[in-house]
Amino acid sequence: MKTCIFTLGLLAFFCTFSLAWAQEGVIVYEVKMNMHRTLGKDREGMKSMIPEYNVSKQALYFSPEASLYKRLVDEEEEATAGSGGVVFRMRNANGELYLKPAESKRVSLRDFNGKKYLVQDSLTLLPWKMGEETKTVAGYPCKQATFVDEKRKQTVVAWYTDKLRPFLGPDSYASLPGAVLEIDVNNGERVVKALQVDLRPLKKGELVEPTKGEKITEKQFQAMISEQMERMRQNGGNMIIRN
Repeated sequence: MKTCIFTLGLLAFFCTFSLAWAQEGVIVYEVKMNMHRTLGKDREGMKSMIPEYNVSKQALYFSPEASLYKRLVDEEEEATAGSGGVVFRMRNANGELYLKPAESKRVSLRDFNGKKYLVQDSLTLLPWKMGEETKTVAGYPCKQATFVDEKRKQTVVAWYTDKLRPFLGPDSYASLPGAVLEIDVNNGERVVKALQVDLRPLKKGELVEPTKGEKITEKQFQAMISEQMERMRQNGGNMIIRN
C-alpha cells in the first residue's frame, strides 16, 4: 500500500513538471534600481543631481527548450532631480540573455564601448538556500530561496513558482525548480518583479538565439573590462557597458 502511494505521488510530481515544461509564453518584469544606494560614500553629493530610481520593463520569452530575456520596448525612463528641476533621461541597456538548459547553454549579447559581443558560457547553478515562506506574485503561488554572493557582497532573495517550468527566470537567476517571478537584491537595492505571465504560443522571431557579435567567453569579457578599467584609472576616460 505504501509503495502504491509513493508511486502515485512520484507520478503526480512528474506530471506536474511535464505540464510546466510543455508551456510557452512571455513574462513581463519591472526592474527597479535604487540609483542612490549604488553611489559610494565619496559621491553622496550626486544624489541631488540624479533620480533615486531607474525603472524599466523586461520580457522573458520562453518555450520548453529555451528562454530569451531582453528589454521589452525601446523606452527611456524619465525622472526629475530635486534641485533646479533638472530632468534626466536614462536609456536602459539593449542586452539579451539566451538560455538553453538541456544543453547547459548560455549566450549573452552585450555592448562594450560600442561593439557587440556574444558572451558564451555554461549555465551556473547557484547555491540557493530554500526557505519556507510563501507569497503570491503575478497570480502565482511562490516559494522563497536565498543566495549570498560573497564576491559581489549581495544577498539575493528569489520567489519562484513550480506552476511554471524550472530553470526559468530573469538575468542569470534561472537555476531553481520553478520559474523565478521576483528577485530582491540587498533589500531593495535592485528589485525585479513579474507584472504579468502570458501563456500563449510564441510569435515568429520572439525567441531567437542572438548571433550577431564577436564570440567571446565570460572570462575573456571580464578580463577585457578589468583591463579597460585599469586604463581609465591611469589615463581617465569613459567606458560604456550594456548587457
